[in-house]
Order: sequence, then C-alpha cells, then structure tokens
Amino acid sequence: MTMRDDELKPEEFAQAAVAPIDDAKSRTLREAARVLAEAGLIGVCACEDDGGLGLDIDFAVPIVHAAGKQQLRFPLLEQIALAKAFAGTELASALASGERLATIAVQGSIAQDIAAHARYANECDWLLVADGAGAALVDVSSAACETDHGLDPECPQEWLSPGGARVVAQLGADAYAVLQRDLQVLVAAFVNGAADGALETAATYMSTRVQFGRPLSAKQAVRHLLARMKLVQEASAAAIRRALATDEYETARDVCPVLAGTLANAAFVIEKAIHLHGGMGFTWEVPLHYSLREVLKFDAAFGAGGLAREVGRDFIAAL
Repeated sequence: MTMRDDELKPEEFAQAAVAPIDDAKSRTLREAARVLAEAGLIGVCACEDDGGLGLDIDFAVPIVHAAGKQQLRFPLLEQIALAKAFAGTELASALASGERLATIAVQGSIAQDIAAHARYANECDWLLVADGAGAALVDVSSAACETDHGLDPECPQEWLSPGGARVVAQLGADAYAVLQRDLQVLVAAFVNGAADGALETAATYMSTRVQFGRPLSAKQAVRHLLARMKLVQEASAAAIRRALATDEYETARDVCPVLAGTLANAAFVIEKAIHLHGGMGFTWEVPLHYSLREVLKFDAAFGAGGLAREVGRDFIAAL
C-alpha cells in the first residue's frame, strides 16, 4: 500500500528535512535516529503499514541531499533503503521508527566471510551483506569486527566477519537488485549534497573575504573556478534526476554512470572549495574535510575509480 499523491513534490521534502537534520547532528546515533524517525525522514519510502509514508525513492533523494549538504553523520540513506526493501515486516517497522539501526556493506559477502565499507557498522544493530545472488541481514553483535582508521580516524571503517553471524532476515535476488539501485541513487544524492554545501560555503567566503579593498569574488580567476564548480555540481544533479525517470522504453536507467560521475564531480568541487579557503577547509573552523572524507569513503567503497572503469568497459562492449 502506498500513499503516492500527485500533489506532493520531492523538492518540498528538502525544506522539511533541514530542521530535523540540523537537530540530529548534535546528538548520538540513537538519539539522532529518534529525531529523524519522528520527522518521517527514515520511513519516507517505507510502507504505511510499517509506519512510513509509502513514497517512491525520488522523495528520499532531496532528504539525503540535505543530509550530505548539512554533513549529517548518520547512516540515513542505508536506513531508508533497508526500510523500503523489507516492506511488510517487523524489521521495516523497527527501522522506520528508529528503534533499530542498520547499515549496508558495499563490499564483501557471506561466502567470503567479509563485510567491508559499511558505514557506522560498529554502532548499528544489523548489517546487510551479499549472500549468493541475494543478501542477508545479520546481527552485528554476533560478528567479529576489526576497526580500520585509514580513511577516517574519527569515523573509522569496520571490517566484519559475517560468516558465523546470526541471520536476522534475507533478501532474494530481485529485491537485492532493487535495493542496490536505490542505494546507488541515494549515495549519488548524498555526495552531490556534500558538494552543494561546499560550493555554498566557498561562494560565501569568496564574497565576504576582502583583499586590497575588493572581495575575492571580484577576481575573474575566482569567478571562473566557482562557475566551473557550479557547472559540474548542477550536471550531477541533472543526471540524478534523469536516472530517476524511465527511458523511452519505460525501462529503468542504469545508475552506475551517474554515480561514477557524481563521485568524481563531488570530489572536484569539495577539493576546490578547500583550495579557495586557502586550506582552511581542513581546519575545525571550516570543516569541509568532513564532506571530502565521506565522498572519498564512498569512492573507495565502489572501487576507487573502478566504477568508472566498469562503466567504460560496458559501453565499449555494447558498441
């Protein structure tokens, strides 16, 4: 059962998400889950019978974009995707209400006995990991865990051994394929939001920082760079919107090229924003490094450029 209403517009959800996301930023993960759930953000795509809104994934895109823009450190996109994937179960209700926290391992499988690149896994109750053609939701507390501080010392990555972990639920191959596509769309929206926030921060700084009696934004070189940053950020936003629509044959579009391009564009925008701040983007005063860390972690999760190479190989093979 869904409540898709033609009068509802996805962009309206971005405005509604700003205040609860801002509130959640200063709280622990469990408290943040309660705040976000009460605002209806986690259950936006969950069925009404599970306590959600029953809306399509395109309504989650502006919410996740806002989360990236506001540097929310919470597995929101994973929680949204899982609450949608397990529709009609008690698991979905627990996820949509914020009672339980779950995340997704982008790499690894049960057979390999490894689950990698699962954000905030050490603080979650459940973890989804590939299992054959489908996936298994396992109890994190029953899996061996190793912490890796390499990419982010403050929010380290977790490497889990799910082989002997208790399986809470399973997803079939078709349902897992849908979830993977949803996750790719939401990751693209999140990193594009991070780039949007970095661009706004840089533009504001350039317009208020005065040197030799003129704001830095008056310099042509600065304007050109800001324009280039805006161009690639908007190109990613347009690509995400296009990926949400079916093609001329009413077939769902491949999200991999969109995700590959968005990751590259987001890294470019955030790195240039840090550059324009004179390196202050690596300080606590201007914490743009949080956004850069998230983008680089997602890029590593999807193969550190491997996604783009895969897209290129598929394109050549299709010629």
